[in-house]
Amino acid sequence: MSQTATETAPPPNTVTLQNGQTITFNSNTSISTDEIPIIDVAGIYSSELCDRVAVAEQVREAAHRIGFFYVVNHGVDPAVADTAFEYAKRFFDLPEERKMEVYTGKVPGEYVGYHPMEHYNRNGWKRKDLSEAFNWAYSASHDPEATDPSAPSISIWPSDSVLPGFKDAMYAYHTPLLQFARRLTRTFALALHLPEDAFDAYIQQPEAGMRILHYPAQTASVDEQNGIGAHTDFECFTMVTQDGVSGLEVLSKEGHWVKAKPVPASFVVNIADCFMRQTNDFFVSTVHRVVNRSGRERYSAPFFWGFDRRMVLEPVETCVGEGNPMKYPVMTAGEYYAFRARKAKEGKY
Repeated sequence: MSQTATETAPPPNTVTLQNGQTITFNSNTSISTDEIPIIDVAGIYSSELCDRVAVAEQVREAAHRIGFFYVVNHGVDPAVADTAFEYAKRFFDLPEERKMEVYTGKVPGEYVGYHPMEHYNRNGWKRKDLSEAFNWAYSASHDPEATDPSAPSISIWPSDSVLPGFKDAMYAYHTPLLQFARRLTRTFALALHLPEDAFDAYIQQPEAGMRILHYPAQTASVDEQNGIGAHTDFECFTMVTQDGVSGLEVLSKEGHWVKAKPVPASFVVNIADCFMRQTNDFFVSTVHRVVNRSGRERYSAPFFWGFDRRMVLEPVETCVGEGNPMKYPVMTAGEYYAFRARKAKEGKY
């Protein structure tokens, strides 16, 4: 008897994120494409407005279409990044009891400090996320443009007797990233067809956290474990410094995981949820994850840039109008950050 085989595609994978969004993807297998653009941002340093606008228009297209892009010629010395990565490795090589002296649980409501290996399970996989991290926050004393350099910081640090020079090395990299992020914020204002200084008041005392991450070589199946599960970031945008080991993946609109392979001397910039909310979804906060199947240790350093916690996240005027009302309730940046930090530390998404 002849048979006609009817193959039914398996249902797509479904994950609920920490921001309440439910996403689906076609397969856990990632693909390589040229979907993530590489933008030469040297023009943002030009004295000519037309040069700065030209870069902004490329940023506008990428931020609206996919929410991810690489930037090159950003002006930050890669040698400072190299030193930061060396100190990151020294920190993660410390005995567990030493790292736990700065455990994030000691700072309730904030995301600073040490986040242990396999501590979270962002997507409810069989195994917890295979990574560990150390986070620190904005420090006015390390901000050349601080209005009050004496303002206290919420960060906690290992003592110099445990890891000499660690804090200094981390802020030596944090400070030039802070300065670049301020300039890039002006580029985003132009990208939204606003005056270049439209967000200046929002970033005098910014939310400018940073973290270092360690991903051991993953042996478990991607169907059972991620390095970091699928998520979106909290603030306005994130700038990620990658080492030479692949692992970062971006979810395309078609439901495919796209590899964001390391590009030498670049940052990967991604839109985060506060900017998506404030631009009424014109900018896209794209879902991403890390899966380290390289067979090698992987390290990365994301820098999270957001607005002053006291500022109200009012809708961007060029992103709302008649027939296009604001989709989100208005709140302060601090209220939204506190909500997301609490959910993240709970590991509940």
